[in-house]
Amino acid sequence: MPWLVALLLAAAMPGRAQTFKIEKWQIGGAGGHDYITAEAGTNRVFVSRGNSVLIVDGTNGKLLDSIPFTLRVHGAGLAPRFKHGFTTNAGDSTVTWFELGNLRIIDNIKIDAGGLDGITYDETSQQIILTNHSNPGTIMTLNAQTGELSGTMVLDDRAPEGAVADGKGRIYVNLESKNAVQVVDANLVKNIAQWPVAPCEGPTGIAYDTKHARLFVACSKTSIVFDAKSGKQVATIPNGDGVDGLAWDQEQGLLYIPAGRSGNVTVVKQESPDKYTVVASVQTAPGTKTITLDPKTHRVYTLALERGPAPPPPANAAPGARPPQAPIVGATFFAISH
Repeated sequence: MPWLVALLLAAAMPGRAQTFKIEKWQIGGAGGHDYITAEAGTNRVFVSRGNSVLIVDGTNGKLLDSIPFTLRVHGAGLAPRFKHGFTTNAGDSTVTWFELGNLRIIDNIKIDAGGLDGITYDETSQQIILTNHSNPGTIMTLNAQTGELSGTMVLDDRAPEGAVADGKGRIYVNLESKNAVQVVDANLVKNIAQWPVAPCEGPTGIAYDTKHARLFVACSKTSIVFDAKSGKQVATIPNGDGVDGLAWDQEQGLLYIPAGRSGNVTVVKQESPDKYTVVASVQTAPGTKTITLDPKTHRVYTLALERGPAPPPPANAAPGARPPQAPIVGATFFAISH
């Protein structure tokens, strides 16, 4: 039986709390993890784990299948219109292109820039968007139907993180080490603007509100909201520490901000385009840094790894050398609903 609890969680303002149900399951698997991606309306969740992608049933935590040989995979982008999926594999600098239905691999697309990391799908342009920790950092687009590389642009940071398209000709990219958002045109031929994100530091997660043209940028401890037309900051949001993702439920007007060091997910209600209220802090576990949302079921998913004791450093270790990493002994998959 899965562990299950329904809690009334603390809210930022009296009378604004909401009740969220938390389910969690041990899912096993080897290797670290980065992004996770829900396939809308199917209950399938694509979880990056080391050198493979696990497909987990979001209703019961059961392992349904896997995509192997995705070396040092970071994430998956899903294009349901064409029934295609893509993964970013930093280990051999390839994008695995596969069929969504049966997970058959169509091709492994070589990406010469290297540093493959972030990935998302833009339905309007029908493009897969890649953000690469290359030297220099790059953003690329792939045709989601043909798998062909359709655009490349050098960015102003070696560490671009999340990216999102507005469906109206712009792509917004978080520049983690420059504490800024770079705005580029969707054809990747020109830079439009660069917006500082202070007091947010080290921006990672990003999402776009299509109804109100608001851009959400997630950072540890403080996240921000931009008017995506003008670049003006309209709101700041307090949240936990160790953020590496963001989920936005357009229909319900809820933001979910995961915090790996704090071990929680901050839930924020959009009261109006420029007003946001924290309605809950959902306790998960240390390590739940990335997140995904199924927009049809409104279920939210995150993942935490458990590690055993770290081995002692070798006797001949150099002074100041990084200590050995503790082995991964388990992985907990969380589902949040209300």
